[in-house]
Amino acid sequence: MNNTVVITGSVSGIGLSASKQFLSNGWNVMMADFNGSLGEQVYQELSKQYTPERVAFQQCDVSSTESVDNLAQATHRAFDHVDSVINNAGIFAKGAVHELDESTWDRVMATDVKSIFLTTKAFVPEMMERKSGTIVNTSSISGLQGDYNMAVYNAAKGAVVNLVRAMALDYGAYGIRVNNVNPGPTLTPMFNSNPQSVIDEFTQASPLGRLVHPEDIARTMYFLASDESSPITGENIPVSAGFEIYSGQPVQR
Repeated sequence: MNNTVVITGSVSGIGLSASKQFLSNGWNVMMADFNGSLGEQVYQELSKQYTPERVAFQQCDVSSTESVDNLAQATHRAFDHVDSVINNAGIFAKGAVHELDESTWDRVMATDVKSIFLTTKAFVPEMMERKSGTIVNTSSISGLQGDYNMAVYNAAKGAVVNLVRAMALDYGAYGIRVNNVNPGPTLTPMFNSNPQSVIDEFTQASPLGRLVHPEDIARTMYFLASDESSPITGENIPVSAGFEIYSGQPVQR
């Protein structure tokens, strides 16, 4: 029996790389994304590359209880159980607090934080009954440190940084592990839309002189979802090419 994973925000960037990573390792994958038209296109491509019985797609607004419940129902129609949930859906907004409108604040918090609450409520009961399962959330190094002009994103990802600890404590007795991946600047289509000068500036700021690729995050997600990480729970795992390790102090000569 193949393991099954549900991946939100799954049709581009990190989520698409994660979908391919799990499929290539023999898992069934339920792909979920707000973008239904792109999702259907990606689903058709992956169902040809892999056996159609092992991949499915459901359009989903992860901030909506009804939509997440529909995702759970579609998942159970396609596959007989769920072993892992990858909460990867998220959005970004710039601005200091006084510059943000309420709707932007609510939208980011709903997509980046409330979505984890909803998907956990939808899928964790069966994991509790089976006493087995993993949940992996996409947080950010921006949840571990502060950034200029990113108030709501820092707040949302900071919430996810501590939520993972509470979830790991609550569900550990049921054999369920919960961890976060905390990416740094990652070469997704969204990031690559920046001017090359901006990409170069970020690259030079890394101690390794490189940025993270979506495949780097996907491999970490797979590790945390699989039995290879069986002793690990409640952790925030930076995958950042070193962006979060610097204190910010000037160089002492």
